[in-house]
Amino acid sequence: MTENTQQSNHSAPELPTQYTPADVEGPLYERWVERGYFEADEKSEKPPYTVVIPPPNVTGSLHLGHAFEHTLIDALTRRKRMQGYETLWQPGMDHAGIATQNVVERELAKEGVSRHDLGREAFVERVWQWKAESGGQISGQMRRLGDGVAWSRERFTMDEGLSKAVQTIFKRLYDDELIYRAERIINWCPRCLTAISDIEVEYQDDDGELVSIRYGEGDASIVVATTRAETMLGDTAVAVHPEDERYAHLVGTEIELPLTGRRIPVVADEHVDPEFGTGAVKVTPAHDPNDFEIGRRHGLANLAVLDERGVITAHGPFQGLDRFEARSAIVGALRAEGRIVSEKRPYTHSVGHCSRCKTTIEPRLSMQWWVKVGPLAKAAGDAVRDGKVAIHPKEMESRYFGWVDNLHDWCISRQLWWGHRIPVWYGPNGEVVCVGPDDEAPTGEGWHQDTDVLDTWFSSGLWPFSTLGWPERTPSVEKFYPNSVLVTGYDILFFWVARMMMFGLYAMDGTPPFHTIALHGMVRDQFGKKMSKSFGNAVNPLDWMDAYGSDAVRFTLARGANPGVDVPIGEDWVQGSRNFANKIWNATRFALMNGATVEGELPPAEQLSATDRWILSRLNSVVAEVDAYYDDYQFAKLSDTLFHFAWDEVFDWYVELSKTTFMAGGPAADASRRVLGEVLDVTLRLLHPIVPFVTETLWTTLTGGESLVIAEWPADSGFRDAAAEKEIGLVQQVVTEVRRFRSDQGLQPGQKVPARVELSGTALAAHEAAMRSLLRLQPAGDDFSATASLPVAGATVALDLSGAIDIEAERKRLTKDLAAAEKEKAQANGKLGNEAFLAKAPEKVVDKIRGRLETAEADIVRITAQLAALPKA
Repeated sequence: MTENTQQSNHSAPELPTQYTPADVEGPLYERWVERGYFEADEKSEKPPYTVVIPPPNVTGSLHLGHAFEHTLIDALTRRKRMQGYETLWQPGMDHAGIATQNVVERELAKEGVSRHDLGREAFVERVWQWKAESGGQISGQMRRLGDGVAWSRERFTMDEGLSKAVQTIFKRLYDDELIYRAERIINWCPRCLTAISDIEVEYQDDDGELVSIRYGEGDASIVVATTRAETMLGDTAVAVHPEDERYAHLVGTEIELPLTGRRIPVVADEHVDPEFGTGAVKVTPAHDPNDFEIGRRHGLANLAVLDERGVITAHGPFQGLDRFEARSAIVGALRAEGRIVSEKRPYTHSVGHCSRCKTTIEPRLSMQWWVKVGPLAKAAGDAVRDGKVAIHPKEMESRYFGWVDNLHDWCISRQLWWGHRIPVWYGPNGEVVCVGPDDEAPTGEGWHQDTDVLDTWFSSGLWPFSTLGWPERTPSVEKFYPNSVLVTGYDILFFWVARMMMFGLYAMDGTPPFHTIALHGMVRDQFGKKMSKSFGNAVNPLDWMDAYGSDAVRFTLARGANPGVDVPIGEDWVQGSRNFANKIWNATRFALMNGATVEGELPPAEQLSATDRWILSRLNSVVAEVDAYYDDYQFAKLSDTLFHFAWDEVFDWYVELSKTTFMAGGPAADASRRVLGEVLDVTLRLLHPIVPFVTETLWTTLTGGESLVIAEWPADSGFRDAAAEKEIGLVQQVVTEVRRFRSDQGLQPGQKVPARVELSGTALAAHEAAMRSLLRLQPAGDDFSATASLPVAGATVALDLSGAIDIEAERKRLTKDLAAAEKEKAQANGKLGNEAFLAKAPEKVVDKIRGRLETAEADIVRITAQLAALPKA
């Protein structure tokens, strides 16, 4: 089944009585790194398997979302490495422009200094200093989790090579007229003083006010409603729908804009919804994206009335007021003029906030750099439609197409100092020169570089190939591009995945950046609620690792990972996974103490007991199931399969059934010891990608092999034994039924009772000793008198319970329970037979009563059988 990696004449050292993760994990991980197990060689002739880490922010620390995603990627790459692939898990971090700049600015504020006091060059140097001293703490936390990344290849989006890649693709896009500069409406943060991307805007319901204002006089008046009264100072039109007869007489005329003395036109535009509000909207092209488009269609002026800090610039009594101060002042002035038709407070509506500083976003007309995404997005969509790239789960494809097929041009410039500076120089006579990495920048009087930097997503969009040395055709590019799979959350499908698809197809001659996009959900608490510090339910995974071990955290996360579905997780589930790790440890320790071995070949099937053949048959089936689940990214199913196989079948059944064989000794015991060694060897290999630390410790002890990291992945040998599986299934059926009967009769699990087991003529005869041991059944003496007889699976188990339970007390208890069940049945039947009740009762109530009836009927059958099994008085 597997290639043996054990040393000859290996004598397994004794394992400690308890597994202590803290004593094992750190030193073991460093040993893996020192031995270079996670490194990747582009000269290798092995087939490549490449995955990039979604680059965490340099400002970040490991949260449960990281731990979840990293666990899945690590499991994939560990398995592929064991399968013989040249495996590269590419690590690195994102410079996180706005987030990092904010962190360093806060540090400077503590010193009473601003970035402007330092100047651009000194500030950027200060950020690099911060990065060297404090950034990237997540790297150490990744080691705690067990991430098998190629640390020697770690990259940073601002390092020299990646900066060259950014400058190269900017130049190419610019020369192909896919990058341009234009004045458009963007998301603007008045606190961070920069444009921000859609993904950096967080929407939440805020309490504001909806104010209806009358523009114009008499029949030439129109009422408009707004939540941002301060922007009325920049209105340049009122728009109505072309087919709205209420305002047909006003279209093409002008009305007076209150408080300003200006007259503005009434225009007809199909964007307006005549059914919403009054059917008329104020048009402020410089402060609203929809209004900007209306303005373009009608040639309206763009009148900006707010500066970069959200302060009113319009001449008049409101000049110099903050936007929120101006809002109330303007409403007050309009009220004084009798122009307020209605006011609604509070008016709850969705408002965008900066994800970094929580400031309310201001739509603002601004000159920015843009990517023309049309042809790039079409290529990204076609790559999935044509089957070059598979999205998993497939139902996520519609969301992907819904995004890439409707992309607007992408604003890529940011008004920051930390980031990749836009490689464009402006000359004294209006010259514009884009400079590539091998070009000389213009010099001389009047020449200056654009002050903006690029959106962080621009550089992270190059991640699958820039990390390999592109734009050079390096051996790493040749070997490891395209990536095999991208594992990431569905929440950044649009923002990161789509950008990588566009840039990869553009830069790499139509070759997509990865073959498969495997999307996972978000980690939530055990009640399905989003984890957040503000909710008080956020969890630091390091705390759980300290308490229960990294394997327990990893197994819990993997066991909840259904493709594209959110993952609920609670601490008690991590405790359960810790118990599983302990179970693996204790069972392997027991096996070693009883001589389990991997030395020598497995005995041929005809020399093995049915129990041995059963577990080997099941083992091969599990290998096949796990492989299929891995190939379908079904982490939850493969984890659950391994959990139940290891705990239930190997530890609770095979080990227990084999104890009597070990005690008897002889060739049968030797064969079972070898089978047990084989089963543990393969099971530990199968578990290793998910729970690497405990499995490595146990496997190297069991086999004497160098490391599971480089061990061979198990293969399905094809061995199946349906007869043995059926035979052991009968044993399990007998044991389970008798155990249930014992429990029903109130016997303690370890309480021994005399019994006669009649197995003649059945396939169970060879298992009598094992079944007696499992069921705590003593031999029947000369004075044996059966008080209960259980026919199960062709066998009969007769028990003498006379000395084990108070039969009369048990009969009274069961009789009382039977009466209660019969009363419940009668009541349920009464309601379900009442036509008037059924006509009025909600379906949920009726279903609940039907369920009560089913339960009562099942209880009656069960209790009646228990009473019948009791000894007669």
